[in-house]
Amino acid sequence: MKIESVIKELDKLYDPPKSFLNWKTPLDLTVATVLSAQCTDERVNMVTKELFKKCRKAQDYIDLPQKELERIIRPCGTFRVKTKYIKGLSKIISEQHKAQIPKTMEELTGLPGVGRKTAAIILYAAFNKLEGIAVDTHVMRLSQRLGLTKNSTPEKIEKDLMKLVPKKHWGRFNTLMISHGREVCTAKNRKCRNCVFMSDCPSSEIKSEK
Repeated sequence: MKIESVIKELDKLYDPPKSFLNWKTPLDLTVATVLSAQCTDERVNMVTKELFKKCRKAQDYIDLPQKELERIIRPCGTFRVKTKYIKGLSKIISEQHKAQIPKTMEELTGLPGVGRKTAAIILYAAFNKLEGIAVDTHVMRLSQRLGLTKNSTPEKIEKDLMKLVPKKHWGRFNTLMISHGREVCTAKNRKCRNCVFMSDCPSSEIKSEK
């Protein structure tokens, strides 16, 4: 399928926010995105209601007792690892970045728990910068089904997409694909009959019925 058609059709259907996570500051977004690993955005948003009341700046995360942070973020899963990441990145930005979230892919991926996907989300949503395409499970699944990539790792899929997708669409492409992945092209029981790409998608189950 042509990438121009994919973006055009999804743009008609959805008007997603820059991030599905609730946040007010770049630090909020960074913490929420770290928490979202292997966890739903809905659950993260429930957890951060309490967390963001207690922690408004990096020093607050440093000062918050480890056991208290673990208790709050426990519903997000792998809470001990995520606690280590949050405290670690808070310490680094306090000591090396004047308590501010850095604004480059290189600096962001140097923070604990922040990979290219997380960094791309932060750069786009918080700073309106386009330095990559965030490849999560939805973007990966849809890109494969639509024939936009033959690869199976986020790193290689991102490289394929960065060649196909015009740079001005890199940030929005992620949230458009997530929206379609949640509504129609789900991991299980996908709704091919309701899909705008039904006739052209190489993975359409409608075609396989003929």
